[in-house]
This record gives sequence, C-alpha cells and structure tokens, in this order.
Amino acid sequence: MAGMTLQRKLAILSDAAKYDASCASSGTEKRDSRAGGIGSTEGAGICHAYTPDGRCVSLLKILMTNFCIFDCAYCVNRVSSNVERARFSVEEVVSLTLEFYRRNYIEGLFLSSGIIRSPDATMADMVRIAKTLRLDHGFKGYIHLKTIPDASPELLDEAGLYADRLSINIELPQDDSIRELAPEKRPETIRTAMGRVHLTREASRDRSHTGKRPAKFAPAGQSTQMIVGADRANDAAILTTASRLYTGYGLKRVYYSAFSPIPDASSILPLVKPPLMREHRLYQADWLMRFYGFEVDEIAGVAPSGNLDLDMDPKLAWALANRADFPLDVNRAPREMLLRVPGFGTKTVNRILGARRHAVLRYDDLARLGAVMKKARSFVSVPGWSPKGLTDSADLRARFAPPAEQLQLI
Repeated sequence: MAGMTLQRKLAILSDAAKYDASCASSGTEKRDSRAGGIGSTEGAGICHAYTPDGRCVSLLKILMTNFCIFDCAYCVNRVSSNVERARFSVEEVVSLTLEFYRRNYIEGLFLSSGIIRSPDATMADMVRIAKTLRLDHGFKGYIHLKTIPDASPELLDEAGLYADRLSINIELPQDDSIRELAPEKRPETIRTAMGRVHLTREASRDRSHTGKRPAKFAPAGQSTQMIVGADRANDAAILTTASRLYTGYGLKRVYYSAFSPIPDASSILPLVKPPLMREHRLYQADWLMRFYGFEVDEIAGVAPSGNLDLDMDPKLAWALANRADFPLDVNRAPREMLLRVPGFGTKTVNRILGARRHAVLRYDDLARLGAVMKKARSFVSVPGWSPKGLTDSADLRARFAPPAEQLQLI
C-alpha cells in the first residue's frame, strides 16, 4: 500500500462502502444555530440520501479502511478475501470531507470501516475524525458513523457526541445465521450496543435537576442493516426481527440489502443473489409497519411460505386476502381502516378526514385529494360509486400484477 495515491484510496474505499445500505440523512436540524462553521443541508453531491420530508442530501460515503481482522463469510472485505486493500489516515478523511464540501460536492459524511488491529483502535480513529471535524474545523454538516459493537462503551458514548446518527448493523435476521456466517461476532454484543445507544439518547433528552439539558447525543437516532438472502430466513422472520428492533431499541430505520455473491465465496452461501424486488417489497412492508398500523403477521401471513408476493405490493396483497373488509365507506370508515385501502397514502387519508368534516366526498373528490383511484376504486364506496363487479380477487390480481417481462426488468 506504500505510495498509493489518495485518489486510488478513494476509488477503492468508496467502492467498498457501497455494500452498506444504512446510509440516509435524517432531516435533523443543524447542530448549532449560531453563525460560523461550515456544512449545509441543501445542495447536490455524491451519495444521494433522502430525508423523511423528501429532501435530497449528498454524503461522502467511504470506508476508513477495507482491511479487516474478521472473516464474515458474506463480506467482500473479510480477512480471507483477495481484494485490493487501502487505508485512510484520520487526517486524510478529515481533509477529503472538508475539500469535498468546499467544492459543493457533499453536505456530510457517512463513515464506516473494516476492523484493523482491534475494535477499540478502529473506533477510536473514527471518533477522532468526527471530533476533529466538529471541534477543530467547526463542521456543522451531517455525520453518520457506522459504529463497531465490540468497541468499548466509552467510545460509543463519545461517538454520539459528534455524530448526527449512529448505525450498528445487525447484519443477519437470525442469531444462528450470525454465529454461522460471522463467527467473530456475537448477536448479544450487537444488541447490547444498540441498547446503550438507545438509553443514552433517551437520557440526553432529559433536563437535570438544575434545568440544564445534557449535550445532544446522536440527535438523528440510530439505524441498522440486514442482509437479505444470505441465509435461509424468510420475509416473515426478517420483518419480525425488524419489528422487534423498532420496538425495543427505538431505531429510526432498518435497511434491507439484497445479498450479492462475492468472489471466492464460502460454499455455505447461495450462488445467486435474491431478486431485487424482494428487497423492494421488504421496504414496502417496513413502511406499512411503521406508518400504516400493520402487524408482521398480517403482512407476511398472506403467503403460506412466509415470503412476500413479488407480483404486487404487500398492502394490495393483504387487501385481496381480506376482501370481506371491503368495500369501505370512505365517508364513515375510521382512520385505521382508510390506511389499509390500496391507493391511499397517509397524506391522502389525512386530507380525506379533514375534507369529510365539511362535505360528503364523491369519486372525483378522492382523486383530487391524491388517491390512486386505479387501485382504490375496487375497495371503496362513495355516493354514486360502488365497485360492483370489481370484487373478484383473482381478476384483481391479474389486473394489478405486472407482466412477467416487466417484473424481470424490475
């Protein structure tokens, strides 16, 4: 690695970072409202991520190093992998972040790393990068650190003081899979680290007896990532784990990353990657759990296999499996049932609830309020409209499922 240029390191370590999907800004406010400092929350750049309010932000997404002492079977950077290695110094990451910002390429940093020497040594360097940016250079942009659960609790505590978001990747949905495919990692250690971040965040919101508020700790919360298709877990198991993480650890996001076969892979890994549509359906199901009031059993219980239907989104699949609940009288139905109508989003439902206080809603009103009536019309009734013959599940499934050639392209 001696004599390797900074440009070459950047090419290697930015490419290696693409496997980590848990990279998204949170839309959090700037860390400091006082004048001065650098960093912004609007513009264009390298790695695009989207905030909950739909705003696009750009992040420099890199590994500090792709050297690693661990031998996780699914990881291209495992110690036994034959890949070109590179390593940034603390100063190089700081310099790259500042220079990319000054050129208006980025608005923040997503930093991950392989484990070199020890978890504590690696985590200490990552904390130094964030601390140097914040304190020595007044950087007010977004910082997301992918932390190392095996690192000491004190380092995790310090990381949260300088990072907007922390992520601790659970990697696989089942404990047995982690022990089999990542023998140096312990699922209990991962959950303990997640729990510490969660409790420290909660404590940072409370004022002391003097009324003084503690320093902000990871104000954008924590996230995690699960690899889909590297083990035998079905979608029901994946979503069950995600639901438990949201409930138990207050996670902001669970990210799903379709397994991609790697060079010189272990024989215990699958030879082909799962369809990307599976990853997409998991994100849709995740959204239903977080914002639409669905339970895991409702979503994944539609199919006997425990896997989501690849031909249609999980909300529509649930509605077709529960035809007895429809058609729904839009002018009378409660919010929790309106949210289950295919073609109705959360904003549309809120508009419907507001509008029907003042007038009786009709078919054309629903379209104006943002409903996707191509889907919704088979599941709702309003004065002047009822589905009538549009109730047969088999017919609706054939109508809504994409053609085979289109599904293959997706």
